[in-house]
Amino acid sequence: MNNIPTIKLGIVAVSRDCFPASLAENRRKALVEAYAKKYDKADIYECPVTIIESETDMVNALEDVKKNGCNALCVYLGNFGPEIAETLLAKHFEGPKMFCAAAEESQEDLMDGRGDAYCGMLNASYNLALRNVKAYIPEFPVGNAEECADMIHDFLPIARVAEGLAGLKIISFGPRPANFMACNAPIKQLFNLGVEIEEESELDLFEAFTKHEGDERIPDVMADMADEMNLKGKEPDFLRKLAQYELTLLDWVRDHRGYRKYVTLTTKCWPAFQDMFHFVPCYVNSRMMRKGIPVSCEVDIYGTLSEYIGLCISGSEVTLLDINNSVPHDMYDESIKGKFDYKFTDTFMGFHCGNTCSNLMGGAHLSFQRIMARTHPQDWCDGTIEGDINPGKITFYRLQSAADNKLRAYAAEGEVLPVATRSFGSIGVFAIHEMGRFYRYGLIGRNFPHHGAVMFGHYGRLLYEALKYIGVDPREIGYNQPEGVRYPDENPFA
Repeated sequence: MNNIPTIKLGIVAVSRDCFPASLAENRRKALVEAYAKKYDKADIYECPVTIIESETDMVNALEDVKKNGCNALCVYLGNFGPEIAETLLAKHFEGPKMFCAAAEESQEDLMDGRGDAYCGMLNASYNLALRNVKAYIPEFPVGNAEECADMIHDFLPIARVAEGLAGLKIISFGPRPANFMACNAPIKQLFNLGVEIEEESELDLFEAFTKHEGDERIPDVMADMADEMNLKGKEPDFLRKLAQYELTLLDWVRDHRGYRKYVTLTTKCWPAFQDMFHFVPCYVNSRMMRKGIPVSCEVDIYGTLSEYIGLCISGSEVTLLDINNSVPHDMYDESIKGKFDYKFTDTFMGFHCGNTCSNLMGGAHLSFQRIMARTHPQDWCDGTIEGDINPGKITFYRLQSAADNKLRAYAAEGEVLPVATRSFGSIGVFAIHEMGRFYRYGLIGRNFPHHGAVMFGHYGRLLYEALKYIGVDPREIGYNQPEGVRYPDENPFA
């Protein structure tokens, strides 16, 4: 299911009238050639209209990129650039946009071949601020053709996040369980981000589920589940209920997306869920993620939003986990100490009942939810997917609006260690440098809930830029401070 945007970025070269237009045009062609050699040329479109000083040129370029299906824009300063026309283009283009500029090419051509785009970027940024236009400017936005091609490629996941949120609807089935306020958060910031939300009750979901009983598609979904979990010929009875539930969610997305292009879900998964449905939804949630539709647990609205952002950035499955329990000292001493460059306080276990995709775990198998089985019949708690999360690089992160109604976020890069957890659920031994201090001052100290999203790879740099682009104050984006760098409220004598 195509539930994240496909970005097609239009490249428009700009040229000031006292500079040769050919300088900007030739540099644009070189940029496009460099991109095509390294990346997928289908990502970009080369606009043939070069903007010089004329507002008419700006309108022609705008119409051209729209006509050619571009939903993102790169304003490329092939030379100094016309600050008014180029920023008007950015203002009137409805979609994510970036600016970058051409570096000088050779010491042998600094007379008639000098473009002064280094200077032009300053005026471009000044004029963007005057017009209240938000544009992405790379960390060092001036480069040769290959370097600017890399900048454009880096912008694509940022553009996916911006475009995705602009077309996103979150469908929530609640309310949250009693005596469980974690992850409960004000929704005002969703609207500030351009995200729509549809809040329903779990009774609505149960009604829809009962109407899917006997659905003729159920056997095919059951067969697909059995194939995924290597259960052909020994399918457990509860697969029928899980298949019925999966079809319920997919049909709800189809019927309730309205005018929005993209959808995520969050559901109340306990304790009444077991009382009424007689299974747990964890495995189905993992399958929905494999279809590109995040489903967060425990009516965690900002959790599913965070997962969606990670899906747009990484382009692959993510998961949502509790920052759950400490690693036992004997496990650390036996399996981590001296083998990996992590202190004891750098380690923790990330866990959820069983919502992580099967391809992200070793030994993935279906089971029952052990925590719920302490208060419910065990056969009402079937439906988790369990296994140790695959070792490798991760980015642990979250976007949140809390009691003060501000947007804040965190991101920390680390890894899942190849250490057996000896536990249940979707679980892994995580290691992040200086996690102990980050846990205390970055998470507890800034009132983040226990859920964190996980991308499988190091994506902190792109996530940070995407969060800034969608409007999160950089001062509200936390990260694990290196040793020797204090958090503002950290005890200097500790």
